[in-house]
Amino acid sequence: MSSLPGDPADGIIHEDDPMNSGEEEEEVGDATMADGVGVTDSSEEGEDDEEEEKRIREGFIVDEDEEVEEEDEEEERQRRKKRRKRRHRRREEEEALEEDDLELLEENTGTSFRNRLTRLRRGREGRSPPASSSSRRKQVVESSEDDLDDDEDLPQVQDIQRIWDDERAGRGQEDEEDMDDFIDYEDEEEAGGLDEQEREERRRERKKLERQRRRAMGSIPELSGIDASAWDEIHDVFGDGHEYDWALVGDNEHELDEETQKPEMKYQDVFEPSEIRARMLTEDDDLIRAQDIPERMQLATSSFSQSSTLSLHQNLTESDIDDAAAWVTSRLSARKTRNFFSDSGPYRPYRDALVLAVSYALRFLFIQEFEVPYIWTHKRDYISYFNPQDIRTRIDLISLAELWRIHVLGQKYRSLVERRNALFAAYSRLNTEDDYFEQTLKPKIDTVEMVADSTEWLSMKYKSRKQDTFDLHFHDDEEITDRKRKPPSRVSAYEIAKRSVISKLAEGFGIRPHEVVQNFISSDRPNFVEDQELNPITFAEQFVNPDSLISQTPAELLRRARMILATELGKDPLLRQTIRDLFKVEAQISVQPTERGVNKIDEHHPYFNFKYLHHKPIGQMLDSAQFLHILAAESEHLVNVSIYLTNEAKGRFERLLNDAFASDSYSDIAKAWNEERSRVVQEALDQHLIPIGTKWCREWLREEVEDALAAHCGNKLRERIDVAPFATADSQPGYSPSVLAISWGKGDPQKDAITMVILDDMGRLREHVKIDNLVDQDYRDEFTDLLKRRRPDVIVVGGFSMATTKLSARVKTILSGRAVEGDPAAPEWHPPENVNEQVFDIPVIYVRDEVARIYQHSKRAAEEFSTLSPIAKYCVGLARYAQNPLNEYAALGADITAISFEDEDQHLIPTEKLLIALERVLVDVTNKVGVEINRAVTDSYYQHLLPLVCGLGPRKAHALVRKIATLGGNLVNRDQFIKSSLLTTKIFLNAAGFLRIPRDSDVKPAKNRHADDDGPDPLDATRIHPEDYELARKMATDALELDEEDVHGEHPSHVVSLIMDDSDNERKLNELNLDEFAVNMFEANEDRKRHTLNVIREELLKPFAEQRGPFPALQPWEVLTMLSGETPRTLRTGLIISVLIVRIEINDTVYTRLDSGIEGIITPDYLTAQGNVRPKSMFKKGQAVQAVVVEVNLDLPMDHFQVVLSTRSIDLTQGDGLFRRVKRDDYWNTQQYERDLEMQARKKRAETDRTRRVIKHPNFHNFNASQAENFLEKQQRGDVVIRPSSKGVDHLAVTWKVDDKLYQHIDVTEINTPSGPILAVDDKHQYADLDELIVNHVQAIARKVEELMAHEKFKHGPEDELHLSLKNFVAANPAKSAYGFTLNRRKPGHFNLCFLANKNATVQTWPVRVTPESYCLFEAPVAGVPELCDAFKVRHLHQSQNLTNAGVGGKTPYGAGARTPARTPGHVTPGQMSVRQVPGRTPNPHGGQTPAPPPAYGGGIPSSNYGMPSQPPFGYQTPSAYAHPHPPPPMGQPPSHIPPGMNPQRAAMIQNSGGWDQGGW
Repeated sequence: MSSLPGDPADGIIHEDDPMNSGEEEEEVGDATMADGVGVTDSSEEGEDDEEEEKRIREGFIVDEDEEVEEEDEEEERQRRKKRRKRRHRRREEEEALEEDDLELLEENTGTSFRNRLTRLRRGREGRSPPASSSSRRKQVVESSEDDLDDDEDLPQVQDIQRIWDDERAGRGQEDEEDMDDFIDYEDEEEAGGLDEQEREERRRERKKLERQRRRAMGSIPELSGIDASAWDEIHDVFGDGHEYDWALVGDNEHELDEETQKPEMKYQDVFEPSEIRARMLTEDDDLIRAQDIPERMQLATSSFSQSSTLSLHQNLTESDIDDAAAWVTSRLSARKTRNFFSDSGPYRPYRDALVLAVSYALRFLFIQEFEVPYIWTHKRDYISYFNPQDIRTRIDLISLAELWRIHVLGQKYRSLVERRNALFAAYSRLNTEDDYFEQTLKPKIDTVEMVADSTEWLSMKYKSRKQDTFDLHFHDDEEITDRKRKPPSRVSAYEIAKRSVISKLAEGFGIRPHEVVQNFISSDRPNFVEDQELNPITFAEQFVNPDSLISQTPAELLRRARMILATELGKDPLLRQTIRDLFKVEAQISVQPTERGVNKIDEHHPYFNFKYLHHKPIGQMLDSAQFLHILAAESEHLVNVSIYLTNEAKGRFERLLNDAFASDSYSDIAKAWNEERSRVVQEALDQHLIPIGTKWCREWLREEVEDALAAHCGNKLRERIDVAPFATADSQPGYSPSVLAISWGKGDPQKDAITMVILDDMGRLREHVKIDNLVDQDYRDEFTDLLKRRRPDVIVVGGFSMATTKLSARVKTILSGRAVEGDPAAPEWHPPENVNEQVFDIPVIYVRDEVARIYQHSKRAAEEFSTLSPIAKYCVGLARYAQNPLNEYAALGADITAISFEDEDQHLIPTEKLLIALERVLVDVTNKVGVEINRAVTDSYYQHLLPLVCGLGPRKAHALVRKIATLGGNLVNRDQFIKSSLLTTKIFLNAAGFLRIPRDSDVKPAKNRHADDDGPDPLDATRIHPEDYELARKMATDALELDEEDVHGEHPSHVVSLIMDDSDNERKLNELNLDEFAVNMFEANEDRKRHTLNVIREELLKPFAEQRGPFPALQPWEVLTMLSGETPRTLRTGLIISVLIVRIEINDTVYTRLDSGIEGIITPDYLTAQGNVRPKSMFKKGQAVQAVVVEVNLDLPMDHFQVVLSTRSIDLTQGDGLFRRVKRDDYWNTQQYERDLEMQARKKRAETDRTRRVIKHPNFHNFNASQAENFLEKQQRGDVVIRPSSKGVDHLAVTWKVDDKLYQHIDVTEINTPSGPILAVDDKHQYADLDELIVNHVQAIARKVEELMAHEKFKHGPEDELHLSLKNFVAANPAKSAYGFTLNRRKPGHFNLCFLANKNATVQTWPVRVTPESYCLFEAPVAGVPELCDAFKVRHLHQSQNLTNAGVGGKTPYGAGARTPARTPGHVTPGQMSVRQVPGRTPNPHGGQTPAPPPAYGGGIPSSNYGMPSQPPFGYQTPSAYAHPHPPPPMGQPPSHIPPGMNPQRAAMIQNSGGWDQGGW
């Protein structure tokens, strides 16, 4: 039977099997055509049958019977023809990848394609699109072996994977196969009369014959027409075709694994990791769901946190409980320690009971894994005082808050145990015995800090041991990705000294550091000092190494020895713990403002409270958030914080340590050694112990304050959610009211409509109404009609502005059936007198809207009420809050941190810590109320409470809901939690008592005792835990005075139903002697059930009775803050605020409006101080005025909020600084505060005195020095700015540009003389006006500077470059000297003359000062640059001659440190080669005549006066040592080598004055 086109087996064809019949192969053609790419020849398209094409497009989904009926011979011929053409075309066009192609692909992609050869071949088909291969392969993968009709004839799965391996069959075989197929098809046409079954049998027979024939051809080559020799040659050249079978088999196996055994698709392969985390589907989440541990106990963070992490701690064991109880009790609270452990404590007799209660709590928490609410509710007897002999005495040893504190401390102790065990394991790996560690340190390691200190101490002491001994890793350490250790970058001074002979010197102090510590911590003195016979210096001299490269004095050796001892003392864990304890009690804190803080923190700044905090005890910082504000100010660089010990505490500690270290001997040597030991103690304190204590104290104080502040926010939340739903006077306990929530939004009559929402008692939205106002009668009727139809129990009003108070007033007016008279906000409209408005007795209240404001824009609101407007969603939030505040806060999740519980301080708490504190409160209150499990399954809003149930969490609660939904969504009794595997054992024990299944009064418990599995149990509607059900039944039986025979055969809880329904149940239960019952239980089984029995009695009387307080009404200030944002602080009496005049009444009363929307009123008494002034003459409507707050009137029942204001000048002129000023802390540094005030006042006066001068001059600018430099930065050299001086009004400052980034500031004094003002630079340079000052002083200096800068000896750049240039020149010319000039960057306007006498000398620098008329070399003036060079040469020559006369090898002047040779090679002094020959004066190189001083103006040496051409110099000039002199350029033309930035005109002047003349040595 041939495969039908509609059969899924159509795509499973093995083309490579040469024995396959044409029928299977033609099905391949059909499969290819189904992909739309099988036929590319247009000539064949018209021959396709339309119905066949339709079936192909539909994916071969055709009934087999229909296919048999429609198939005929013509269709068979068409398919065969298409198949032959396609096979022929594929053989011609298919290309195989060569080896080079594969190597290229592997090189570029980094992937091996050797085992995927067949796929690559298929992908390289010529005219066939690549989709053909993938499409066929897709059909192969999607088919299965179950779809095959004939397993015998069709290929197996592993063969299917080789469906595209066309190259394996020889071409000759393919040709023969085509011919055979052709003959077969003709035979089939002749046998057209055969039915389908007979035709199929003939096909099978032919296939078998064909297989036999092919095998024979392979074994006997002659049968194929090829002789044996030719066949051997073919084998030699091409092989037998099986050389790579191993690779192909591997490929087939790989494809089999990849395609037929694909891995199951997981959601991790589809969703983003962030989405998976948000939906709690990670592996950690699965682990949390699966483990039989309460979810919150598995988390290291809050379950609300978006990044919850697993806690990997190991639980405590029974052997740890006693130590843990003692450790936790001592740290529970200062009040607990004082009341129970101090000699005068009122509860001292019960201290053992307290420790026992703590041990029970720790056992429940960390061994049995019960959460805090379970312990507080069901195990209260174990944490309360219980004495069978004194049963009447009842003391709550541990409160709920302290139970949470025990939970936190237990977690810390658990971490301590883990780290301590790791430390002990590391010590054991050392394979050493350290008596001090084992006997002294080990028993006292009781804090995490001591574990860290001990680890550091061991590491220091046994540094030479293996480094990995101290690789301690804990669960909360960061993961180490690279195990390779980086070698230390440096070795500490301690390690160097410890490995040297200094350690022997340290031993000479007579006592080891750990022995000092033992003396310190002991009451007696177990260790004594061995006195030395030598004093410290003499003893240290023995350790001086004379052969050392670095000479060290005995004092230096003693210093290093002291450092060793101080370091070892400073790292001792016991001393560190002692100093921490001392800081915890005796530390003080001081705050010093920075320079920025002095100016920024004024008297109105919130940080002013502690700006000058001084010596405040650290114990007084624990009760407020002040320290967190101090840290915030420090992070803003406004203050510096210092924590330190008092001098008394530090001195006491130092004395005790000195006593433990010192010798008792009175000799002078002993005293000298005691002084050295005292220095060791001082160094240990200052360098180690005090810094350690300061750092720890800072972090400890921050943690304590953050915890206290988070707990305070939690208490604020408890006040808001530990309240019952709003209840009317006649409502039943536990009843939720139906609520009408109404809001006017922002209260704009032109934009905002009034929105109303009705929620029934189950929290379901019943109606949503929107009206324009409550003034028009039609809208009033619609509102009253809504009230008549729905009859809400309460109306909640909310909004975003003070207009909400008007809405509330109008609602109350309608409810009362009358209009409010005298209300200025009421409209000018009154109902007709004959209309009787119906009176509604419905309370109108305000509720907190902070949750509703968040809800209206939340994703949750969009999912629940997608069609409602934001205001309507806001109303839903208001209504829900009135019904149950707990539900609303629980539904916020992590967004609960957006609620402000402490306005000024909450932002200082870390988010995770705040979340944990708030979550604990939600958990407490939720378990106090209980959760109806069946309602939680069906109500998505109510379901938010389920994760807060004891033992559950978001993950376990979601899994529980899904499991219950699979059971039908309704539970009958609590037993189903276990019997239906809904909860594991520990989770059930934690949660069962808080999951409520309400009792249906119409359904009675089954009377058959064996039918209780599926029947309700009245105890499931109580807070009684299932483990106490027998006690409840026993109490009910005793209260009803029944015997076991009376209840035999009944449901176990039948008696419970009877006592609950008994009208006199309260009397009967109260008659039970529960105290005696509790004593009997304790004596029999040591069960503590006294409190539990009371709970059972209360629950039998009132199951799940409301234990929360009544719904609180908001206070007037709370309503005002909610609607306006104003607080008592912002509306304090005496503050000056801005108000807007709204209207002026006839009685001269002015009505105003504050920026926050609150109404203000100015009565005539507060208008003016004079009186008798009409307000209309003072104010206009819409005018903004300043007014003083006199009083705030708040009348909440009448919705009247008003601020009384005053505009009297006497009130305004006083200002409000006194009222706005922030109160100082009691610990205030008044002296420093006054000093800073005086300094600020002095600066302010100086700024006031420094008037801004205005001088009419083009170069004058009101700049300071930096502004002047910035202005001149883009100007040319020599440009000038005249500016005011900071030295006073009689000074001016002149700034001119010397060079790039170099400016000279000249101080000019204005002197008033009888002849007029004079501008004096100094005594010699005085000018009549600014122009003369600029031309004759500044510009004259600038010309001199530019002249020298234009000289060839001048070197641009820093002085170091000139030094390098000189050295290079002299190194290249050893027989010459060199000199040059450079700018003095430290003294703008000055130069440095640097010279190098010879290669063995050092570069010397002489200063050159520039004045308007000369250069001054050592204060000796010369007129020009040539003269300056001559003066230098003569001066240097003279000094060289003096040194020569003094002897060969004399030192060069100025301490250069090199020697100037007496004679240079050539028997000529260095000066000989460059001295300018002056007429009439030939310098004597041998010192016969001292050179004459430089002549004055008009002397023998031509001067270079400004504006006058200079005469050429007489005589001969020695060529320059650097280069031959260049002839001066023609008159009036600037030289070609003008330095960059020089003014060309100035260059011409310098050239005309002969300034370009070159000179040299």
